[in-house]
Amino acid sequence: MGASGLTACGDEAKDDPFKGQKADAIAAKAVKATNGASSVHMAGTAHQEGGTTIKVDFKVDTQDNCTGTLSGQGTEAEVIKTSETGYVKGNDAFWQNSLKAQPGAEKMISQLRGRWVKTPADETSTRDICDKQAFLAAMDNDKSERKGMTKGRTTTVDGQEAIVLKKKDGDQTLTLYVATKGKPYILKTTATGGENPSTMNFTDYNKTVKATPPPADKVVDPKKLAAKQA
Repeated sequence: MGASGLTACGDEAKDDPFKGQKADAIAAKAVKATNGASSVHMAGTAHQEGGTTIKVDFKVDTQDNCTGTLSGQGTEAEVIKTSETGYVKGNDAFWQNSLKAQPGAEKMISQLRGRWVKTPADETSTRDICDKQAFLAAMDNDKSERKGMTKGRTTTVDGQEAIVLKKKDGDQTLTLYVATKGKPYILKTTATGGENPSTMNFTDYNKTVKATPPPADKVVDPKKLAAKQA
């Protein structure tokens, strides 16, 4: 039994692609590889201040193409974004929340059902949620965010082998799951404890993102619609 245990440990060490590398160095490589990918599918949940739970499921690329859904607290919205234009289609709750301070909001909402609202590509509502880099910006821009990590054992994420990296920051624990085969892409991130727990899965690296604009007769120009309510 003792010999078997030693053999298993030896095999595990031999199969470790990050053998001899510190957790912080692996995290740095993972952030660099993930940021360097041409596209990725991100899906998960985030808890914001006040207890609001947001669910996101987006495919984004470095050419500003993006498709996906955003939901939370009864609101739901689909998003399509190209390098030039963004389109948003939401349910009544989404538009009620978005247009609550605008005169004639109720009438506008009735005209938006089942239709897409056209927005500039740099509009905050679509730009931020369709920004692949934003999800890792803190760890990329502030190196201290990914320092002080510890390396754990390997596990699997959606059938892919990953090494576990963890960092304790106050009441919150950040965990990165980094692919051990191929490029060291981040496969999953979690933040547990603290006020804003979250989980995000990263799949479909470098796959084409087809952001096809919706049919013209299903698109509404918000400025023209607002002008009609004035």
